[in-house]
Amino acid sequence: MRSEEDRPVAGFPFSAVVGQDQLRLALILCAVHPGIGGVLVRGEKGTAKSTVVRALTALLPAVDDAGTTRPARLVELPVGATEDRVIGSIDLEKVLRDGERAFQPGLLAAAHQGVLYVDEVNLLHDHLVDVLLDAAAMGRVHIERDGISHSHPAKFVLVGTMNPEEGELRPQLLDRFGLAVDVAASRDVDVRMEVVRRRLDYERDPEAFVARYSSADEELAAEIRTAREKLDSVELSNRELRRIASLCASFDVDGMRADLVLARTATAHAAWRGDSEVTAEDVRVAAELTLPHRRRRDPFDEPGLDQQQLDDALEQADRDAQSQVEDDARDGEPEPLENPEDRGPDEDRGPDEDRGPEDGGPEEGGPDDEGPDDDGPEDPDGPGGGVRATDRPSAPPAGEFKAKLLEVPGVGEGAPGRRSRSMSSRGRVVRSTRERGHGLHLTSTVFAAAESQVARGRTAGRLRLTPADLRGAIREGREGNLIVFVVDASGSMAARDRLSAVTGAVVSLLRDAYQRRDKVAVITVRGREAELVLPPTSSVDIAVRRLQSMRTGGKSPLAEGFLRAREVVLRERLRDPQRRALVVTLTDGRATGGKDALHRARVAAHLLADASVASIVVDCETGLVRLGLAAELARELRGGYVRLAELSAQQVAGVVRAAA
Repeated sequence: MRSEEDRPVAGFPFSAVVGQDQLRLALILCAVHPGIGGVLVRGEKGTAKSTVVRALTALLPAVDDAGTTRPARLVELPVGATEDRVIGSIDLEKVLRDGERAFQPGLLAAAHQGVLYVDEVNLLHDHLVDVLLDAAAMGRVHIERDGISHSHPAKFVLVGTMNPEEGELRPQLLDRFGLAVDVAASRDVDVRMEVVRRRLDYERDPEAFVARYSSADEELAAEIRTAREKLDSVELSNRELRRIASLCASFDVDGMRADLVLARTATAHAAWRGDSEVTAEDVRVAAELTLPHRRRRDPFDEPGLDQQQLDDALEQADRDAQSQVEDDARDGEPEPLENPEDRGPDEDRGPDEDRGPEDGGPEEGGPDDEGPDDDGPEDPDGPGGGVRATDRPSAPPAGEFKAKLLEVPGVGEGAPGRRSRSMSSRGRVVRSTRERGHGLHLTSTVFAAAESQVARGRTAGRLRLTPADLRGAIREGREGNLIVFVVDASGSMAARDRLSAVTGAVVSLLRDAYQRRDKVAVITVRGREAELVLPPTSSVDIAVRRLQSMRTGGKSPLAEGFLRAREVVLRERLRDPQRRALVVTLTDGRATGGKDALHRARVAAHLLADASVASIVVDCETGLVRLGLAAELARELRGGYVRLAELSAQQVAGVVRAAA
C-alpha cells in the first residue's frame, strides 16, 4: 500500500496563478493553435515561469495513443541533453540482440500532442535549439543518420524559459519562437500577499488546494477544446490581413515569419473569444505577443514594444485599410490581394495623378523640388571643438567596426559556444577512434564487431562484442570564451572623436561576444587604479550599459589594468578551468599612472603573458607624431596587435590567430 510520503504531489493549478495574465494568455493561444510556434518566457528568477508552464499540461485535451486515451504529457528537456536524446538514435539493444537496425525515438516523439518544456533555453546548445524550433514549426521530425531514415509526427507546445541575466538568445533564434513574454514580480503589495498566501495554502494541503480550483481548470480546458474545434472556421478578412501586413512593415521586421505568426495568433485569439471572425482587437493582442522580440535588431536593444508606436502603426493600418475599401468601392467590387510584380508594364496603376499624399498618391514636388538646405549648424563639440574631456560620461559610440572573427588560438575543451575551435562532448561527431573519445561511436563499433561474428561462432541471436570492438567518437564544435576588455579611459584617450571610436569598437566586440555565447568582463583604467566595472558575465547587454556610463579623464595606470585582468582570468580559471580567456586592451600605450609607469606596465604585461593568456592590443594612438608604445606592450604580452582604424574582421582574425 502506498504511504502518504509516496503519494505523488498534485501540480499547482493553472487557474490559481496570480497575475501573469499575458503569459497565461500566450500559453493558452499556443494550446489552441500549436502551429504558432511556441512561447519564449523571459524573466527574473522566482516569477512562477516553471509553475505556469507545468500547470498548462493539465488543460490540454487527452491524446489517442494506440487505441487508448491518455493525458497529454509534459516533457522536460535538460540543458545537458545530447542530440541523440532529443531526436532519437539507433536502438542499440535491438542491434545487439537481433543484429537489425532500428530507431529509438527521442524526447521530441515523447512530447507529441503535449508540452515540450525547456528551462534555461538560452543555455542550450544552439544546434539543439534549431532542432526544437524546426520540429515545432513543421510538426514533424526527420532523421537521417547512422544509416537510418526515419520520420515521425511531433506536434507539441514548445515553451522555453530563460533569465536574461544569464545571457540572451541570438536574434536568429529569438525570431523562431512564435510568441515572447517578459515576466516580472508584481510591485503591488496586495498581489504579492496573495501570491504568498496561495503558495502556502498549496504546500499545506496540495490535494485540497487543487480541488478548490478544479472547476476553474476544467472550464478552461473545455474552452481550449472548443477553441481548437472552432479554429478552422474563423475567418481572416482581407482588411485584417492588410492590417497585419501593415503592422509588420511598420516595425520593419525581417522576413515573413512575423506576418504568419501574427495571423495565426490573431485567429487563435478570435477562436478563444468564441468569435467567427478576426477583429482589430485580436490583431492588437497578437501584435503585443508577436512583435516585441522581433524588433530587437541588436542584442543591446531594449526588449518590449512601445505602445505609442503600436498605436501609431495601428492607426496607419486603419487608414490604409479604409483607403483600400474606398478604392474597391470606386472600382465597383472588391479585388483580391495580388502581387504587384504580376502586373504588366501597361496595366492601369489607378488614378494616382488625382490623389494627394494623404490618399496614398505621389508626393508633391519632383527631383528639382528639394526644399530648404539640409545642412544644419556645425557641431561645436566636433573635431576641433576643444571640448575638455575630464571625468565625464563617454562619447556616443561610433558604429563602423565589425569584429566577427576574433578567435583564441589552438583547440580547447571549453563551454559550448560559437567562437574558438574545441573538442567537446556536445559537438558533432566527425570521426571515430580506437581511443576513449567523447562517447561511443555506435556505427563504427557495430561494424567493427560485425567483421568478427563468424570467427566468434555466432550464427544467430545477439551480436557478440568484445572490448576491442569499441570505438570512441571524436566530436568537434565551437566553444565560448572569457573575453576581458581593458579599456583605457585616461585623459590622453578622452578626446571626443577618439573615445567615440574606442567605445564603438568595444560595442562591436561585445556584440560579437553576445553572438558567440562568450562570457565578458570589462575593466576601465583611469586615475590611480583599474576598476572592474563588470565581473565576468554572460549578459553582455549589461556590459554595454556599464560602458556607456564610463567616466574618463586623469592618468593611465596600465600596469594596474594588466594586473587586474590577470587576477580576473586566474580567478575564473578556478571556477571554470576549461574556459579559455582572451584579453583585449584598447589603449594608446601612454602609461602615466604612478612612478616609472611605462616600465611597470611592461612588467605587468609580461606577467599576464606568462599566465598563458591570449591577448590583443588595439592601438588607439592618433596624430602625426606616434610613439608606438601600444605596439611595445603587444610584444610584451606576446599577443596580437592592430590599429584602431584597421579594426575589421580580417585584421582581428589574423592577429589573434598569430597570438601564442
